[in-house]
Amino acid sequence: MEIEFLGTGTSCGVPSIGCHCAVCQSSDPRDKRLRTSAIVRYKGKSLLIDCGPDFRQQVLRASSQALDALLLTHIHYDHVAGIDDLRPYSYKHSFPVYARQDVIDRLHLTMPYAFGTHLYPGVPKLDLVPIADGPFMIGNVAVEPIPVMHDKLRITGFRIGPLAYITDCKTLPPAQVERLHGTPLLVINALRWHKPHHSHLSIEESLELVRRIEPGRALFIHMSHEAGFHSVTCQKLPRNVDLAYDTQIVRVP
Repeated sequence: MEIEFLGTGTSCGVPSIGCHCAVCQSSDPRDKRLRTSAIVRYKGKSLLIDCGPDFRQQVLRASSQALDALLLTHIHYDHVAGIDDLRPYSYKHSFPVYARQDVIDRLHLTMPYAFGTHLYPGVPKLDLVPIADGPFMIGNVAVEPIPVMHDKLRITGFRIGPLAYITDCKTLPPAQVERLHGTPLLVINALRWHKPHHSHLSIEESLELVRRIEPGRALFIHMSHEAGFHSVTCQKLPRNVDLAYDTQIVRVP
């Protein structure tokens, strides 16, 4: 398995518009964070997790543009705004999108031109597949939803083979912590140092979850400029924990 990080930033991205802090002005490419998204390649399938407003730019610079399906964690704009750019993947057949029913319902409202009874010519042909809490198959790949809370919004992480991928989490139920114990690779959001946030884990809170889950390795995503410089923050983290960065490819045995 491998995971390619298309973006590792929060909803504003880094650099943030109008901000002139040292991180936003950094020349280190690892401090440039587009909106969070990733491609998981496993057992011959390429699965896109979330499709935000930077998707076109991200996939054009990816190591491979091949995609077989999209998994959506939730409906927020920074995770779904690039869906219209999936059109090239639906020229020959409809492109499958896996999401909770509440996410599908919202997509019908936000993209009526693509899902109404009178479709606009040239819209992406998407096959919206509802998922629940149980595992499902994409070809020969088993995907297990991980229910987490984004403040009061129920959203979905995904367990795929040796990988657990969680973004925009504030609360991970104890049963899920136990279920994920010993995961070879945990990818989880970590917004910033020190200041708690009502709907996102801070770096300290994510480190506490890492301590409880005891993964082989943990990588942090969905980071704001307040997560600091990549090079500096990584030196402060435990041996098996790092900040992920845009374009990074990680292989998991």
